[in-house]
Amino acid sequence: MGAVHPRVLGYLGRALSLELSAVQQYLTHASLVESWGDQEAADRFRRETVEELRHGELIVQRMLKFGVAPAASQLLAVSHGPDLLALLHRNAALENQLIEHYAEACRFCTLVGDSDNRGFFEGLWQDERHHAEDLSSWMASLGSHPMAQASRASF
Repeated sequence: MGAVHPRVLGYLGRALSLELSAVQQYLTHASLVESWGDQEAADRFRRETVEELRHGELIVQRMLKFGVAPAASQLLAVSHGPDLLALLHRNAALENQLIEHYAEACRFCTLVGDSDNRGFFEGLWQDERHHAEDLSSWMASLGSHPMAQASRASF
């Protein structure tokens, strides 16, 4: 692969931090709701963990392809709450951070004419939008209207 813009490497590093933060949060929420006796929600959170871990792996592979040692510089603190609905709202907020990050990365790659990395970030952006939509549906099924404005973010 040719030279990559340093800012793209920055987007990859931040993406890895956010994805691994999501892994940590979903794992924690799975264990928490399981302790509350909600195995169905625990299983669903664990499936989300696998999805976010898969994203992390894709980012690591891409960074290695560029000859960069992957390092998640800052994991966000796990955000939790007193009930399932509160956890879902926290997860929606984290998904929205990912959506915004990938939208910004796509805009930058478009600006500098980097279609290869734009396509990479766009794939992650689409996946995170689907995660946000799933969370929104889950919250709606519990009788709440989610904060999903960022899930409509475009680049």
